[in-house]
Amino acid sequence: QVQLVESGGGLVQAGGSLRLSCAASGRSVSAYAVGWFRRAPGKEREFVARIKWSDSTYYADSVKGRFTISRDNAKNTVYLQMNGLKPEDTAVYYCAAGARAYPTGYTSTGEYDSWGPGTQVTVSL
Repeated sequence: QVQLVESGGGLVQAGGSLRLSCAASGRSVSAYAVGWFRRAPGKEREFVARIKWSDSTYYADSVKGRFTISRDNAKNTVYLQMNGLKPEDTAVYYCAAGARAYPTGYTSTGEYDSWGPGTQVTVSL
């Protein structure tokens, strides 16, 4: 099973940018779909973005056009570039890896097997 660790979170002003990293170990991240999720205080964990092994990407409507997910197989790392950050993007961000034998969208938490501990992103006004 792959192990994941997120980094790159922090405090940023509205309109600013951050790049989150999800470093994988144990297995190659290229064999998995990797997703980013977030959980804001008092809310459920929600889907943000995902990238499949084919490099096909998909985004939540709330981040489309502002966030970009990408993968560097040589570094065994998946990134989430976040631009135009808003206070409502404040949350703990998690990356997750999953591999299913059937076609699926990889937009729900149940489709992922391995999770990182999370990294805090705080966007101030």
